[in-house]
Amino acid sequence: MLKKFTSLFPLWAVLLSAVAYVYPEYFAPHNNLIVPLLSLIMLGMGVTLSVGSFFAVLKKPYVVILGTLMQYTLMPLAAWTVCLALKLPTDLAAGVILLGCCPGGTASNVICYLAKGDVALSIVLTSVSTMVAFLATPFLTWLFIGQTVDVDVMGMLVSVVNIVIVPVVLGLSINYFFEKRITAVRDVFPAISALAIVVIIAIIIGTNSENLEQSGLLVLVAVILHNGLGLAGGYGVAKAFRLSEKEARTLAIEVGMQNSGLSVALAIKHFTAAAALPGAIFSIWHNLSGAFLAGHWSKKTVPDNDKSERPMKNGHMH
Repeated sequence: MLKKFTSLFPLWAVLLSAVAYVYPEYFAPHNNLIVPLLSLIMLGMGVTLSVGSFFAVLKKPYVVILGTLMQYTLMPLAAWTVCLALKLPTDLAAGVILLGCCPGGTASNVICYLAKGDVALSIVLTSVSTMVAFLATPFLTWLFIGQTVDVDVMGMLVSVVNIVIVPVVLGLSINYFFEKRITAVRDVFPAISALAIVVIIAIIIGTNSENLEQSGLLVLVAVILHNGLGLAGGYGVAKAFRLSEKEARTLAIEVGMQNSGLSVALAIKHFTAAAALPGAIFSIWHNLSGAFLAGHWSKKTVPDNDKSERPMKNGHMH
């Protein structure tokens, strides 16, 4: 039942967003819950990680490096290009670029599993980009929008450490020291994360109900373009580097899906409520597009001669 609830996540997000749009007064006052809820999601991510899965993938460091580089080059550049092409107003442009500079999204691991990708690789990529985020996100945001908006790099750095790094490390530690005890409740965490993201989105929609009337459609177009460029770019570059189909699917999903919750929390804290809107709409959209892509890929079998499936000898792929 929990897995079913989690897999229907985009539906809950759309439904609660509609409620928040019609009755913003019930959601808008709870802005202060966004950061604690996001920390809870990050804690859940940490608990589902094991130290072992890291070591398994670190045997293929080049894939991890490529994925992380794409995350922090392709997505910010795509965001910047979309903002220029659509001539977005400053607040919304700041939100889209901040979103592009964020690490991989936690939901990407579930989507990757459904798309028959490499889940261990997906988790490592999300984790590595998340750990790098405390430096990369504030710096890249400053690089791309520092000219038009004051970016508090130091403040953002502290925020990312508090909201992301601390809970993930805490979750990892809990998993490491109490592995036997928490095995039974580990499945609860993805459901809690899904619920927390749905509530975060609803709060942002409620806060921005007036902005949505003016620029909702424009933000949606920006988000669809940004996400599409990430998914296509991730897959295309992976194929250009002759990675296996399984790895290419994983990189497409990892690069295309952002930690939109973090962009929302940072936008609220360091920019404006309107700057949080792209992140909130992205949260809904990238899960819908990801689920659609996973559905398409899950029907297509990964070929038997897939490189990533072959045994590794002496650390080399044959």
